[in-house]
Amino acid sequence: MPLNRRRFLGLAALNSAAAFGLTSISANPARAETLPEYSPAVVIGTGYGAAVTALRLGEAGVSTLMLEMGQLWNEAGPDGRIFCRMLKPDARAMWFKKRTEAPLASFLWLDIANRDIQPYAGVLDRVNYDGMSVYVGRGVGGGSLVNGAMAVPPKRSYFEEILPQVDADEMYGKYFSRANAALGVNHIDENWFETCRSYQFARVSRKAAEKTGLRTTFVPSVYDFDYLKREEAGTVERSALASEVIYGNNHGKRSLDRTYLAAALGTGRVTIQTLHEVREISQQPDGTYTLVVRESDALGNVLSTRHVTTKYLFLGAGSLGSTELLLRARDTGRLPRLPEAVGQGWGTNGNVMLGRANHVWDTTGSLQSAMPALGIDDWDHPVHPVFAEIAPVPAGLETWVSLYLAITKNPERGHFAYDPASDSAKLQWTPDQGQPSIDAAKSLFDRINAKNRTIYRYDLFGDTRPFENRFTYHPLGGLVLGEATDGYGRVKGYRNLYVTDGSLIPGSTGVNPFVTITALAERNVERVLAEDVLRG
Repeated sequence: MPLNRRRFLGLAALNSAAAFGLTSISANPARAETLPEYSPAVVIGTGYGAAVTALRLGEAGVSTLMLEMGQLWNEAGPDGRIFCRMLKPDARAMWFKKRTEAPLASFLWLDIANRDIQPYAGVLDRVNYDGMSVYVGRGVGGGSLVNGAMAVPPKRSYFEEILPQVDADEMYGKYFSRANAALGVNHIDENWFETCRSYQFARVSRKAAEKTGLRTTFVPSVYDFDYLKREEAGTVERSALASEVIYGNNHGKRSLDRTYLAAALGTGRVTIQTLHEVREISQQPDGTYTLVVRESDALGNVLSTRHVTTKYLFLGAGSLGSTELLLRARDTGRLPRLPEAVGQGWGTNGNVMLGRANHVWDTTGSLQSAMPALGIDDWDHPVHPVFAEIAPVPAGLETWVSLYLAITKNPERGHFAYDPASDSAKLQWTPDQGQPSIDAAKSLFDRINAKNRTIYRYDLFGDTRPFENRFTYHPLGGLVLGEATDGYGRVKGYRNLYVTDGSLIPGSTGVNPFVTITALAERNVERVLAEDVLRG
């Protein structure tokens, strides 16, 4: 993607911050390096919606402070890499865990993927609730640091179903294309795909799907496919072909710190404070908002607790973070007018992981790209719609396993309840609520197995279950658009308070959700800037 001047300045700021070990990142040397007492606009988080919002605020000339609880991932460790390798995880892998918690829990019932590690402000967090765990990214760039880079727009008919109040013509005619351009979305060379080693695993799954009469589709990505071609050719250092994905990519991925956030910093109006966690939100008599912010170091030591006040407050801390902040504020009486819809409408995007055992002649290959590029599209099924990512098993050896992350249409929704004892939001979700997702995935893959005379793998999830739906990569909802907010993310009951992340989407997109989150944030902030911020 082209490197414009603004993004160049932002990347320089990020590199300078890493070089000097700074927790305050700004492209403007005159900006303070400590947390200010007041900022005209504050954005909580640095994920997709937050990054969009900060960029557009900065472009409009609004001084904006971003508060990120994770750290900036831009400095190499002792091994010369910023991120650790997935097959050799260390403290950088996970957010204050004593042992890694990889989604593929076992192979032949042996836990060979996980390692004991030192607690540290690592890049991937697994937030564990009763009956459900949620993977989230920690650091400047949020989930863009740890996802599989699949930039998939939802089916228009399904988008209109989940967000009927949003103008689909505008979204598909304007905002999705704007998001794709800014994210650096690109497409695989389909001719290269047919002969390369790194997608042999995907071609094997495609053959099984086509034999069943199913359609597969290439998926766009924010991983640089030209870089990937050079990885396989051996002319650049490997990342996707070195099993890098869930603990970060050292090369190739166009994560938000390379795109939206770099451009935001390049406006000279945006500052990012890392390792700063917002704990409380309250409103002052003049309508401004005061945040209680806890600063820590990468070892978890609390360094200070400070306050910052702002006129315009944007919540972009993700489905879990933004929802917890508003739920805590409502139920502790700090923002008592927040609606009952806060905490409601949460879903897993219908995530189900499963594996199939291939015939011995259907080898998936020892070299596998960690970036998926193909999916099985059975979303038009009248009873059990499924979009299934053809996922890699980048173990560095032949496994004969075809792995999938199935995204299903599950109408079940959970909700969050505030727990005063722990001062946190607890997810209310039962295993029974995940059964529609398993039923849908089973319907699809029973057909594939029957036609190909293959079977499920029963050794991948720590027990004998063939389907794993006790975690999600795609948490959505909690502050649903049009319910907890108006139609543009303005929180009901409070002026100049906004939501700009995946918590706006009611539990499901039918595909990987980050492009939808990005495009929706583009739509919302454009309206908010025009009607609220620039009018004063």
